[in-house]
Amino acid sequence: MTPTYWDEAKIALKKRDKTLGKIIGSYRGETMALRGDAFFTLARSITGQQISVKAADSVWKKLVAAVTPSPTLPPNGGGRSKVMTPEIIANTDSVILRGCGLSTRKVLYLHALANHFLENKKLIKRWPAMTDQEIIAELTSIHGIGRWTAEMFLIFGLGRPDVFPLADLGLLKGIYRHYNKGEKLPLAEVIAIGERWQPFRSAGTWYMWRALDPVPVAY
Repeated sequence: MTPTYWDEAKIALKKRDKTLGKIIGSYRGETMALRGDAFFTLARSITGQQISVKAADSVWKKLVAAVTPSPTLPPNGGGRSKVMTPEIIANTDSVILRGCGLSTRKVLYLHALANHFLENKKLIKRWPAMTDQEIIAELTSIHGIGRWTAEMFLIFGLGRPDVFPLADLGLLKGIYRHYNKGEKLPLAEVIAIGERWQPFRSAGTWYMWRALDPVPVAY
């Protein structure tokens, strides 16, 4: 599912930022994909913590295969969200999860996430009506979920248009490469670049990722 703001974002970003405009032009027809499944997105974000997009994709495929009745996976490795449920993860043995390439900590985080979903169903239903900061505060109260994971959920789970994950190494690497010939920039300058993209910083971030990795980022 493509974000509702995507076409508007592309037009606005091309006008405001020539560098980003060239990147957008290089990926015509490609869009961010929203899952529409909160648990799926958060579980995939935990899987991708502090590892490359390619490595995260590999681990996720193994995880989906381990908990999915059918051995067949779609080409993008996304799996079927209906089988990646809190109930299944909560009841999957840690040994099986570690066998998919997950660290011991990430196994604990996934179990904590699954239990939070099972114990707070009414609260979770209110997330779409909450502000970005309210959701970040709620999610970071769950063991193993930091601001980065919460921001990935805002971008890919709720389709929020103006998220700028400053701690994301891929975003920073993309900005350094395209705006400063690969050299680091002071944080203030990175923030200033992001301000050009408002209120569509989520789209700008996605294009930085897309220009960096052979596999489109998706959570």
